[in-house]
Amino acid sequence: MKRIEIIANRSIEGDLHDALKEAGAARHYTKIPLVHGVGSSGPRMGDHIWPEENFILLVYCDNEEAAKIRSVIEDIKGFFKEEGIKLFEMECG
Repeated sequence: MKRIEIIANRSIEGDLHDALKEAGAARHYTKIPLVHGVGSSGPRMGDHIWPEENFILLVYCDNEEAAKIRSVIEDIKGFFKEEGIKLFEMECG
């Protein structure tokens, strides 16, 4: 079993959900709707200086679904090159 964490700019959330649905992936997830922090794409603090914000999707899935999710994220990152989309994947038991 895999644990997938997707951290992304809130501006692409709808597109990401649409792409995951089309791929038949991440039908079951937990969403943390508002996340602030600083990553390689810069600050996302939701304030007047750094107004952007992120969200997190957590997905527990098998290897096949994890591969679909990775593929969707690659495609989305190719389209939204400046939006700061990260995927972290770990084995869990």
